[in-house]
Amino acid sequence: MSVQVENLEKNMAKLTIEVPAEELEKALEKAYQKQKKNISVPGFRKGKVPRAMVEKMYGPAVFYEDAVNSLVPEEYSKAAEESKLDIVSRPEINVEQIEKGKAFIFTATVAVKPEVTLGEYKGLEVAKADTTVTDEEVEAELKKEQEKNARTINVEDRPAADGDTVTLDFEGSVDGVPFDGGAGKDYPLTLGSHSFIPGFEEQLVGAALEEEKKVNVTFPEDYQAEELAGKAAVFKCTIHKIEAKELPALDDDFAKDVSEFDTLDEYKKEIKDNLTKKKEEQAKTEKENAVVDKAVENATMEIPEAMIDTQVENMVDDFARRIQSQGLSMEQYMQFTGATVDSLKEQMKPQTVKKIESRLVLEKVAEAENIQISDEKLDEELAKMAEMYKMELDKFKELVGEYEKEQMKKDLAVQEAVTLMADSAKEA
Repeated sequence: MSVQVENLEKNMAKLTIEVPAEELEKALEKAYQKQKKNISVPGFRKGKVPRAMVEKMYGPAVFYEDAVNSLVPEEYSKAAEESKLDIVSRPEINVEQIEKGKAFIFTATVAVKPEVTLGEYKGLEVAKADTTVTDEEVEAELKKEQEKNARTINVEDRPAADGDTVTLDFEGSVDGVPFDGGAGKDYPLTLGSHSFIPGFEEQLVGAALEEEKKVNVTFPEDYQAEELAGKAAVFKCTIHKIEAKELPALDDDFAKDVSEFDTLDEYKKEIKDNLTKKKEEQAKTEKENAVVDKAVENATMEIPEAMIDTQVENMVDDFARRIQSQGLSMEQYMQFTGATVDSLKEQMKPQTVKKIESRLVLEKVAEAENIQISDEKLDEELAKMAEMYKMELDKFKELVGEYEKEQMKKDLAVQEAVTLMADSAKEA
């Protein structure tokens, strides 16, 4: 195999890869051996038709597609390594020559990592985040804990109120005619949750147990069932059960029940300390993000579209795997949401561009600052990961290849670059 590299505009390159005729012949023979069991020709037993006879009947190109699919991945991989290019996209493959007895020639057009020219990245001015925790924020957290520890009680001595959970039967009709999906029995509904059509839940406030209540609503113009969109409907509703939350008193006993503290004041102090720590961590992240964003604004680079496309496709693939792990296929997701692969890609593109720009700038900063990650530092990171996966360090190291270790070193260098930039930043 030989490879020629032609540098193109906008950080693109074309690799012209020539594979010797004998390698093409091996691939053609492999394709024949793979397909021959399915080939039938009168006068020959199935699977026993000579290759020359097949090529005479169907033309010499009959095995070309399989041969190309066999040759290209391996030959491209070798050519990419030999080229020494920093390739950042999937290749666009074009076959230039394929003919028995001649060299197989194809091209691979790829994006290469763009060069970054750094602007100012140290001493940048960013807004100072407020990490003050107010009494109102402490009370709000206390209220959440109170809500979590509420108990549910049956209500029989009053009508339904906002916030109650009612169990009801309902039957809906439009112009007196029931419609599909408009009826339910023993349906639990929390009033004020806005789970139903606007105006439905509000009209059940004040309804008594076993009272038949007529609820008048109008379906939204953009309602998913087109036959109901914009239509006025009447629901006959009967509430069979009313449940209300009973909140515990906020006192020292409550503090003892939900925490390790003996008094409510001590528990409140703990809440404030935790909120302060959370705000400080959030402020640190916001500062780092702001510094990186400014450094990206100050830098210049030309990102090839193919690099963006490849990263977007990877993100879509990752998204598909995530929802599949939750028991939902991409086809089902798109059916439920009305999304398409193209609309997903368009939605993910701005985030992808930002991610690429940030990474390129941070790698350049790490290079400019000569940030090197020692083997000892790498070992520390591997030890953390081994502990996270509850594995012995030596066994975990055996599972991590050299490529993965180099990627980890790059990631650690990038994080050190972020820390360096954030530490030098001026807060105003």
